[in-house]
Amino acid sequence: MRIAFLNWRDLTHPEGGGAERYAQTICAGLASRGHDVVLFCAAHEGAGDTEHLDGYRIVRSGGRLGVYARALMKLRRLARREGPFDIVVDTQNGLPFWAPLAVATPVVSLIHHVHREQWPVVFGPVVARLGWWIESRVSPAAYRNVPCVTVSDRSRQEIVELGRDPELMHVIHNGADLPLALGAARSERPTIVVLGRLVPHKRVELAIDVLAHVRQEVPDVELRVVGDGWWRHAIERHVAASGVADRVHLLGHVDEETKHLELARAWLALAPSAKEGWGLNVIEAASHGVPTIAHHGAGGLSESVIDGVSGVLVADVAEMARVTRELLSDDHKREELAQNARMLSHRYTWEAAVIEWERLLESVARQEVAADDRGPAVVTA
Repeated sequence: MRIAFLNWRDLTHPEGGGAERYAQTICAGLASRGHDVVLFCAAHEGAGDTEHLDGYRIVRSGGRLGVYARALMKLRRLARREGPFDIVVDTQNGLPFWAPLAVATPVVSLIHHVHREQWPVVFGPVVARLGWWIESRVSPAAYRNVPCVTVSDRSRQEIVELGRDPELMHVIHNGADLPLALGAARSERPTIVVLGRLVPHKRVELAIDVLAHVRQEVPDVELRVVGDGWWRHAIERHVAASGVADRVHLLGHVDEETKHLELARAWLALAPSAKEGWGLNVIEAASHGVPTIAHHGAGGLSESVIDGVSGVLVADVAEMARVTRELLSDDHKREELAQNARMLSHRYTWEAAVIEWERLLESVARQEVAADDRGPAVVTA
């Protein structure tokens, strides 16, 4: 198949994160299985307009909002020049690309999670209400007959509640990379890790509050934050105001080997995010035998963390601090969770995710062709 994948950013973008890792891993996997894959995403400083990576092509254009129109323009232009695409994957990160309104090619929608909680955290009240209206009302109507992929059963439930057809919903979980830094020893000092972008809705400040509580009884504890983003200065101010600057390490963006080394050294992981579609950070930590503490009601985190088995789900910061303190002090319970977490991570592979995507895309493309005796669907001029 010739596949167009529309995604807000790619992993080289300063704000790239789990959604980008998901998109690019699926693109690479599909390319390795013989498909012609092009990822359309936003441009950013320091990245070229076009790049070839892991067997697929990246085409960058437009900025934070301009990427939506520019990506569709690039897709149509490439289809005219090189031949039509068989199918388009339209990623909705709050806002979709509106591909069904712009192309005649079959479309599959990808939604990691519903952004109800994020809109007011990131934007002012007017923009937040507008964004949520588009996501909750306009988009479900425009994509009513479009097959949709999401990454957890909880996200599937929320998307259906917005009006999408449950018969057209498919859950394809994140996979997990094989852990690097095998053999790396746990830190001798009690170590907590947070993995993710530094943006408001990830709520890294809550992890800092947890540390401030915990250090009263575990004085040698430290918090290591892996990731970067435009909210970093606000987090730095929170660290200073909380009086824990000597125990918090903001490591910024790191390479894959360093990331896995940090996970391998950690005793516990915290996932204080307001909402996640699944929790790739949870599974990556689990692959190193690191249990995660997260919040109930934070979307897919209630699935990637099996409460009391591979980690713990809590109601608020006070409970997160209490559970963190208890687990740092209870080697037996922590090791039990660690072993379960490692076993859980083995259930999820990128190879399985890619195969599920391939089957779905082929099925949707075949159905579209069968319904149209003119031959394969083409991108309209």
